[in-house]
Parts: sequence; C-alpha cells; structure tokens
Amino acid sequence: MSRMDALDLKILTWLQKDGRMPNAELADRVALSASACHRRVQRLEKDKVIRAYVALLDPRKVDRRTTVFVEITLTGQSEEILGVFEKQVALIPDVLECHLMAGSADYLLKVVAKDTDDFARIHKQYLARLPGVVQMQSSFALRTVFKTTALPL
Repeated sequence: MSRMDALDLKILTWLQKDGRMPNAELADRVALSASACHRRVQRLEKDKVIRAYVALLDPRKVDRRTTVFVEITLTGQSEEILGVFEKQVALIPDVLECHLMAGSADYLLKVVAKDTDDFARIHKQYLARLPGVVQMQSSFALRTVFKTTALPL
C-alpha cells in the first residue's frame, strides 16, 4: 500500500459521511479533477483502505430496538479455546461485534434484539451454547447517546 496523503484523507472523510456521493461532487469537495479523484478512490479500494460500501439501517425501523453488551469469560486463553469460541460466535446472526478484550472479561459482544424476550431467545439458543464459557454478564443499553461509523482521520 502506498502512503496516504492529505487528499486521500479528505476523500475518506467525505466518503465516510456519504459513500454514495457522486465522483464529480467528491472531486469538487476535495479540489481535484474527477479523473484524479476516481483514480485515488480506486487505489484506496484496491489497497483495502476502503473495505466496503454499506447501507446503515435505523435499528428501530427494522425492529431491533434493544442493544445488549455481553461480557464473556472463558475457561482459558489458549489458541484452541479462543479459536473455537471465535468460530462459533461468528455464526450468531444477532451479534454485530465481537472483541477480544484485555481486562476482566475475555470478550465483549454487541448484540441486537427486538426486545428483552428476543434477547432471552438469543441467549438460550446461541450464547448459552458457546464453547468454553465460564461466565457471562449482559448489560442492556437504555438509550444510544452517540454513535458513528466514521473513523477520525
């Protein structure tokens, strides 16, 4: 990957705000010609700086109003235990994020559910069956105060 410069960072900043921005508009905003801007975007895609373009959904409009953060402690931290756990947790459709942690818990999961009854189903059907789990603690988000997908550049 070649080194990014200030123009690349401007392009990425704008694309994080609106990934569907037409190239001509993006070029105007970063003060480049349309062809030069397009080449830079293609390079950023090729270098996997831009991994994907997605639609961000409103969880309330798709009946996923409840966000639950689940801390999980495993029986140990051998590569085998971690690997088996990570493969299984990746198969759970309601888990949006899974982070290996330093601290009191081994993993932190971000789970979305319709409501508390739906989370109980997710817990029973998936979470309680995860391999190597010694302890699990769930915390329900009461309200999302701030949320972004944009990385600071």
